[in-house]
Amino acid sequence: MLRENPDATDVRIYGSNISRHAPALAACDVGEVEPHRVSNAAYAEFALDFCRRHAIDVLIPPRRLDALAPYADAFAADGTKLMCSPAAAVSTLTSKSLTYEAAQAIGVPVPPWWIVSDGEQLRAAARQIADAGSTACIKPAGEFSAFGFRILDDEPLRMQDLLAPARPIASVGAVADALDRAADQGEKVPEFIVMPYLDDPEVSIDCLSAPGGEMVTCVARSKDGRYRHLLDAPALTAIAQRLVSHFRLAYLSNVQLRHWHGRPILLEANPRASAGIFQTAFAGVNLPWAAVRLLLTGDPGRLAPRLGGRVAVTESVMAIGPSESVLAPGPLLPPRPVMSPEPLAPPVPVGATAVSAAPLV
Repeated sequence: MLRENPDATDVRIYGSNISRHAPALAACDVGEVEPHRVSNAAYAEFALDFCRRHAIDVLIPPRRLDALAPYADAFAADGTKLMCSPAAAVSTLTSKSLTYEAAQAIGVPVPPWWIVSDGEQLRAAARQIADAGSTACIKPAGEFSAFGFRILDDEPLRMQDLLAPARPIASVGAVADALDRAADQGEKVPEFIVMPYLDDPEVSIDCLSAPGGEMVTCVARSKDGRYRHLLDAPALTAIAQRLVSHFRLAYLSNVQLRHWHGRPILLEANPRASAGIFQTAFAGVNLPWAAVRLLLTGDPGRLAPRLGGRVAVTESVMAIGPSESVLAPGPLLPPRPVMSPEPLAPPVPVGATAVSAAPLV
C-alpha cells in the first residue's frame, strides 16, 4: 500500500526482523536482522542506529512501541519522523489491564477481568467465570498480539470436536500447572489476563487520527471465517472514536470489539496499525499512505471510505529464497533479499520518500 500510493511517490522500504528468513523482509528493498529479547533501551538504540545509517524519513513501528515512543525527539534530531502516539498512551495500551481500567473510566464497556501469575489465582478466576455461566480464556497481559491465547475448557472431547477445525483449547489444570512449574524452575512468569471468552462477531476498527486524537477516518470490519464485512456502523465506530480521543492517539491505531450478552465490548485497543489493515483498501482508502502524508505534511489527502461491502481473505505464496532442506539438491528459488546495509537498488532520488517498515513482523 505504501508503494502503490495514490500520489505515485517513489517509496523505498527498509525493514528488520529477528529472523533473516522472515517473509516480510522479502517485500523490503533492504532488510536487516534485529536484536531479539533485548531491553527497551537496547532496542531503541538499534532503531536509532538503523534509521541513522539508512537516512530513514519515516519510521513505522508495528511493535515495541513502548521502547521507541519515548525517543521521538531523538529520532527527529536525526531526521526521522516516528509515526507513534504519545509515550503515556503507548504505556497504558501496552497493558491490557490498564487499558480496561482507563476505558471503563470513560464509559467504554469492558469485560470482567482478572490478572494472574500463578496457578491458584488462575483457578480462582476461572471458577468465578464458570460460576457466572461463561467460558474463561487467558492471554498474556502485555503486547503479545495473539500469542499465548488459550480458551480454558475442562469438558471432555467429543467426536465432533475431533472432526472440527482445531481451536486453541487447554484445561485449567494444565495451564495452572504450567504457571506453577515455571515458577518452581525459576522462570520469569509474566502476568496473564483471564476473562470470559466473548461472543462473535469480532469487529476490528482501523483508525487514522491526527496528533491530539482527532479522528480523520476509520474503517470497521467484522470477521466471519475468511470473510470480512466492511461495516457502516456508527455505534461501533463511536467507541473507537472515544478511545482515540481519550488517549490522544496519533496516526494509525486499531480498536477491537467483541460481544457479550448482546452488546459490543472492548477486546483491546492498540496504538499501532493492525495486521489486517490491508483489507481497508477494499473500502477505497489507503490508510498507511494517508498516515505518512499526515505525518510529513499535515494533510492526509481525500478519504471517503466505501462501506457495506464484503471481501474474502485468501492465502498466497511468495518466493523468499532457496530451500535449505537436505531434500533440495540446489537453489530452486531466487536469492533472499540483502541482509546488510548495502541496498538492493540505487538510492532513492532526492525528494522521494524513504519509508521504513522496521521492524516488520
